[in-house]
Amino acid sequence: MDNYQGWIALLTTATVFLALQLRRGAPIDLLFLGGLVVVTITGVITPEQALSGFSSTAVLTIGALLVVAAALRKTGVLDWIGHHWLGRVHTERSALLSLAAGLVSISAFLLNTALVAMAMPVVLDWCRKRSIAPSRMLIPVSYFAILGGVCTMIGTSTTLVVNDGLRSEYSRRNAAIDAGKTLPAKSAKRRWGEAEFAEMVRPMDLFEIGWVGLPCALVGSGVLILLGRRLLPSRSDMIEQFDEQRREYLVEMLVQPECRMIGQTVESAGLRHLPGLFLIEIDREYDVVTPVAPTDTIHAGDRLIFTGVVSTILDLEKIPGLVPAADTNYEFRPEMRPYRHLTEVVLSRTSPLIGTTVREANFRQRYNAAVIAVHRNGVRLTNKIGNIRLEPGDTLLLQTRHQFVSTYRNSRDFYLVSSVEGDDPRRHDRARLAGFLALSLVIWLALTGYLGLDFVSTDWAHPSLAAAWRGVCSPAVVALGVAVLMIVTRCLRVSDARASIDYQILFIIVGALGLGKALLHSGAAEDIAQGLVWLVGPDRPLLLLVTVYLITIIFTEMITNNAVAAMLFPLAVAVAWQGDCNPRPFVMAVALAASLSFVTPVGYQTNLMVMGPGGYRPPDYFRVGLPIALVVTVTALCLIPRVWPL
Repeated sequence: MDNYQGWIALLTTATVFLALQLRRGAPIDLLFLGGLVVVTITGVITPEQALSGFSSTAVLTIGALLVVAAALRKTGVLDWIGHHWLGRVHTERSALLSLAAGLVSISAFLLNTALVAMAMPVVLDWCRKRSIAPSRMLIPVSYFAILGGVCTMIGTSTTLVVNDGLRSEYSRRNAAIDAGKTLPAKSAKRRWGEAEFAEMVRPMDLFEIGWVGLPCALVGSGVLILLGRRLLPSRSDMIEQFDEQRREYLVEMLVQPECRMIGQTVESAGLRHLPGLFLIEIDREYDVVTPVAPTDTIHAGDRLIFTGVVSTILDLEKIPGLVPAADTNYEFRPEMRPYRHLTEVVLSRTSPLIGTTVREANFRQRYNAAVIAVHRNGVRLTNKIGNIRLEPGDTLLLQTRHQFVSTYRNSRDFYLVSSVEGDDPRRHDRARLAGFLALSLVIWLALTGYLGLDFVSTDWAHPSLAAAWRGVCSPAVVALGVAVLMIVTRCLRVSDARASIDYQILFIIVGALGLGKALLHSGAAEDIAQGLVWLVGPDRPLLLLVTVYLITIIFTEMITNNAVAAMLFPLAVAVAWQGDCNPRPFVMAVALAASLSFVTPVGYQTNLMVMGPGGYRPPDYFRVGLPIALVVTVTALCLIPRVWPL
């Protein structure tokens, strides 16, 4: 390299890479943003170029899709999907098949990071009910989501980052052509002219990457289903052990007319083997069913009396049409439920409630709260909750306003006041609307991706109409629009929307995009590409492609997918330009290799997400992921040059 800026860009990027390997506990987003600051203050890139990552299409689309996913979770759409997805599955093999079909197909249209976050609770609940260790299921959840993500352009943040790079490179090269500038090339005799090359770096269509991504997903899923039972570890469920030591409550649930369980048996409704929960009685208008048999049918208006732990009581509350019936003051209107949450209190000896029944206590008037369940240490309560006479030391599960804890923390009425973790109320009244908006988003992205930016042309349409069409073709604009509609239509509160955005992912992408720009604008990417072409040989384009793919895989497994994609994208284009090759296969190789990380937990965020709940260790990923990585790599390298000729 002839200029100092290229060396600064290269050394800064290498330092970030080394720091990630040597300092495993270092915050990844801080390292990349620090590198971005270095290349900016040394003049390698301008402040405008450095900060342009915050307005990147990829960053905005990822943030918006995370909000959409949160709305689907808050409205109970994902609970409904989970019930129909794994509700009647009883064996590991059947569960793997269901996970493969569901996660691969959904992940193609929903960011896999958000999908794994939503699927984990469903799978954990299924594992608890079947007494199966979550370590048998959670790595497949991550891997199936990763495999499905490469079937479309919006399935994973990695392809969004690469597509954003294509959009920028397309604009840059066309601007250079319009200005009469010639970009440097190793050879004057070239197959591809500058205009042809610029056309080859156009943005992706929605399903373009799926020509290779879908076969990779099918092959990888098949290997996981065939070998998963032999390779996946079986470790005890720490969450289940913890639940067994928690307080056991008596809770009474009312079956409302719209409940989906009506007409089903106890077994088919999924109430037979609930983790930490036992159905002891069904109280009907003129009848009491006890003990409850698996074949007993559930009717509208039934009062189902359970004994069990808080975590499963929270799961019962998420079922539409099933509400606690201990206190008539319970707020079961879906539009009001998000403004209340669950609180545990322990009654003191000086409480005015001692000696009264739950029904007589009138919690709404005294505390603006409603009783959901009662626990008495060492005693299994079997009476109806409303008739239980309260004693000192009783623990009550209450539905309260958000300020209840701060108001009554020091009250003499209670020994202890604490919020219940994991209380996530659903807006079931907005479920259909949220599902419709999300489905509309997918259909619109598919339609505009198929029709293309030039469907409305200035040759026959007014320029303002053509500009409007280009606006609605942008995944970022459409995703942001749907995210805003989710908030405006009250499918999601503003505070929940803000909390759903993973800023660490976004900052990593912004920093990595800036370092990629530094490598590109300083000329370092071109020099590295020339050296790689010289080393491999300009007459070996297939070997060049394999080299780029393997470099991307190795870096991804050591660092993280989005950062590698952002930094290696300029290198892929530069290698194609210097080697006089079609850039499309090289760009797709980077997109696929950076998206398909199976061998280490740090290579992809979903692998890290399942590590703790599954009790996994790094060797588990290597053992399970290596055969998948091998077959997927072979499949991709065989198909890429056929779909996008070199």
